Amino acid sequence: MSLLFSPYDLAGRTVRNRLWVAPMCQYSASEGVPNDWHHVHLAQFASGGAGVVIAEATAVVPEGRISPEDTGLWNDAQQQAWAPIAAAIRARGALPGIQLAHAGRKASTWSPFSGHRGSVPTDAGGWTTVAPSAVAFEGFAEPVALDTAGIDRIVEAFGAAAVRAVAAGFDVLEVHAAHGYLLHQFLSPLSNLRDDEYGGSLHNRARLLLRIVETVRAAAPQAALVVRFSASDWADGGWDAAQTAAVAQWAAERGAVLFDISSGGLVAHQRITTGPGYQVPLAAEVRRSSGLPVSAVGEITSGPQAEAVLQSGDADVILAGREWLRDPHFALRAATELGETDASLWPPQYVRAMPR
Repeated sequence: MSLLFSPYDLAGRTVRNRLWVAPMCQYSASEGVPNDWHHVHLAQFASGGAGVVIAEATAVVPEGRISPEDTGLWNDAQQQAWAPIAAAIRARGALPGIQLAHAGRKASTWSPFSGHRGSVPTDAGGWTTVAPSAVAFEGFAEPVALDTAGIDRIVEAFGAAAVRAVAAGFDVLEVHAAHGYLLHQFLSPLSNLRDDEYGGSLHNRARLLLRIVETVRAAAPQAALVVRFSASDWADGGWDAAQTAAVAQWAAERGAVLFDISSGGLVAHQRITTGPGYQVPLAAEVRRSSGLPVSAVGEITSGPQAEAVLQSGDADVILAGREWLRDPHFALRAATELGETDASLWPPQYVRAMPR
């Protein structure tokens, strides 16, 4: 058996393979409530062979949404709407996961479908955003710097959302500390200019994330806790893989079991050279430096490519996004590409289409 299709132990849960679905925003919710689009969108990946399916960045408070059309987990209606979606993923053989998030200064923005860019004004349904410091993302409205009471409320909101996520049936909770959103904003010295206990030193800049990891772990001890990092800001003086590895170790001490390594998103002046597997070296560096299990992402589009990443020891798991959108049966195709002949990898309803 290939490594890609070997089981993976995730906090005591056996995942059927190591090709998983990364969170991908759909900008299709109303009042934070997911709908039929989210149900079909996510369940199809489980039918297509994914090991874990992680639902999109889901705000823990209304003002934490990237756009007014983002999903949430701050009330009963949202929890109830997520429950059949998690059940559908599980019924198709994958573990259901959800990404808990707060967008910080990158909240209250127009969805990609709106025809607009930048911040949504309050008279059009937007809101005032918050951040570690009153420094705007280029082209967005200036945020309000959080005070300690505001920080405490956000920590509590992550804990409450974790309770709701487990009640809705999610087995995997991913704390979003990447892509320039609130927790990444606290981590990076490019966006965190504070001089209190949440700014300055690495440990201070990591304090909010670590408090949230502890709170989520305590609120949902039965869930597998994952943290997503951007391991580079791709900008001088910014966040990097060495800092990521150090904070990952602290997060692991507090109960996180896997680290999802992506990059970028903090500043508009980032300079990224993309290409097949372009973020894999960051995952490899964090894995080597920390000794912790990581997932790799970034233009991974075939079974042989994903297998090579695992065989090289650069990552423990593969998380893909856009390739699943192009092919919701990516895992079934990858299995064929790798010569896997076990029919149990396929849903019984699809076995007749399995290449012989």
